[in-house]
Amino acid sequence: MIDFCHIVPTSHLDLVKKRSVHLVLAHLIEEDEQYCEFYKNSGAELIMDNSAFEMYKRNEPMYPTEKLIEMAKKVRASYVVMSDYPKEPIKKTIDAAVEMIPQLREAGFGTFFCPQSEPDDIEGLIAAYGWAFHNPGIDYVAFSILNIPLAYGCEDGSKTDPLFGDTTWKMQKFLSRWKFMHELNKRFDLKSIHRDKRFHFLGMTEGPNEIELMAEFHDYIDTWDSSAAVWAGLNGIEFDHSPTGLVQGKFEKEVDFNFECKDNEDKARWNMDYIDELCR
Repeated sequence: MIDFCHIVPTSHLDLVKKRSVHLVLAHLIEEDEQYCEFYKNSGAELIMDNSAFEMYKRNEPMYPTEKLIEMAKKVRASYVVMSDYPKEPIKKTIDAAVEMIPQLREAGFGTFFCPQSEPDDIEGLIAAYGWAFHNPGIDYVAFSILNIPLAYGCEDGSKTDPLFGDTTWKMQKFLSRWKFMHELNKRFDLKSIHRDKRFHFLGMTEGPNEIELMAEFHDYIDTWDSSAAVWAGLNGIEFDHSPTGLVQGKFEKEVDFNFECKDNEDKARWNMDYIDELCR
């Protein structure tokens, strides 16, 4: 069974109080006392994300390792997501990991690594995963909705040929991790690699049924995170029985962690149950 980490606005944290694993965001640990205290006292296993994406959107530098360690200690995290650099050469993210691994290990944390590559460099990304799989200093390996579609050249619709419409890239993105897992399995034997590593899926693409698409790999996927179930539900959107689980496509509005809508919590719970059933 996959342990699913639902990411929720602070006012709705009670929705996830019984979960056994959470992915928590570094910038919210620093800025939101209620959020920090909830996870500090949760008693659950915590993976602390480095909030690199959020800091990038703010045009602010990533947190240094010392600051990440400080925040991870504050909430009693088990793993820390190491610095990663989307759209950059694979060496930049690997070099960052090489520097961070001994610091995190010394501080008592497990290491969580998300390989990155330049756009359209699928062979480079595969090589980065190979490096991670065979590095004893890495405990957790991530498969992101950003890095894999990007390496296949289908991150967004900017390259879409008008002859083929403007939604083709979404289908390609939805299938990209499935395709990538098959490619990795042919080259590395994921069953063997998984004996020594944990695997995490970062985010969901166009709908929750990506989980079902990955059914043949469920034995290798330990954890998965997304804000989709709760965030869509709080905005009045329920998952459905279309091929992706969202007939209108992914709800693209950015998560507002200050958002509150108690009236729609039932829809959020419905979506969470939908995902939990797929993860069993």
